[in-house]
Amino acid sequence: MFRLCSHARRPRISPCKFYSTQPDKPSIQLVAELRKRTEVSISKAREALIATNNDVTAALDWVQKDLAISGAKKAAKVEEREVKEGLISTFILSRGVGSMEGAGPRVGMVELNCETDFVGRNELFGNLAADIAVTAASLAKPVDAALLPQFGEFPVDLLNDAPLFSHSDPEAEPTSTVSDAIRDAIVKLGEKISLRRATALVQGAEPRDDRGVRVGSYVHGSVNKSCNGRIGALVSLMVHSRRLPKLLASPDFKMNLEKLERALARQVVGFETRSVMHGDYVEGRERDPLVLYDQPFMMYPGNEAGHIVELILQQWAVEQRMVDLTVDAGHITAASALFVVDFKKWTVGESVIDTDT
Repeated sequence: MFRLCSHARRPRISPCKFYSTQPDKPSIQLVAELRKRTEVSISKAREALIATNNDVTAALDWVQKDLAISGAKKAAKVEEREVKEGLISTFILSRGVGSMEGAGPRVGMVELNCETDFVGRNELFGNLAADIAVTAASLAKPVDAALLPQFGEFPVDLLNDAPLFSHSDPEAEPTSTVSDAIRDAIVKLGEKISLRRATALVQGAEPRDDRGVRVGSYVHGSVNKSCNGRIGALVSLMVHSRRLPKLLASPDFKMNLEKLERALARQVVGFETRSVMHGDYVEGRERDPLVLYDQPFMMYPGNEAGHIVELILQQWAVEQRMVDLTVDAGHITAASALFVVDFKKWTVGESVIDTDT
């Protein structure tokens, strides 16, 4: 039998060192940066950063792939749901003659639907609607400048497949399509979202310097942005004057013209309007409240007497010196110097058939 001495040393055991293979926990700053760039939830941003070892660039790719997968599943899940809420969004890239050198009008309007008013008021949803409106304005096929400026349908299937432009920076290179952006929004907001309809007017500059096309817009019940609301209207006008180049060089004239255009669009929104004017003039005919030119121009400032739209337009052309009735008699009249050609008015959730003008 052996006996250990009290002074005998016990063997020294070196402590084991353990190394974690788990990536560092994402910092608050990285999570915030990824959320700002993708608008995903906090948990999803953390998941993306953990999966990519806190590489923000790689996390962005991870998020896009995840959105594509989860978006397709979510879209299929909500496909049968009803969408009657949403926004009308208008976007004017160019008002037309006088707005920029050698440019005709370039404007778009869309209706983007969702399930609830709550999502319809969400900032992300509003930004998407504005982005799609500027996309319609940017990509619509131009019409001949010699034709009267009427609003044309932008096919929804074509717009869904189009690259999505940003309303905050229309010159920026698109990074996704309209349908991809809608799919991503479905994931983030949890509701069915669909593009219902779109219209646009894009027209080349008039080769003549004595006339040109202008566009006015108005949105009622604006939500987050002045271009988004429950009701939207676009109005196209023809301006015609031998003095037009000089008039458009005046800031006061252009400001007054924009006020008139806005007042006309507000008139269309505020009244039940079916057409611009009667096809044929009939002396002694009664005024039709559904005809724009027959309506009291209630949205025009200072019209306490309640003069009709047609008369106000004629008076405005004379007051702004677009036409001199003495010199131009027989050539250009006050009635032809400034006239409304077409309009489009939409209300969220209305019957499409009832919106035709």
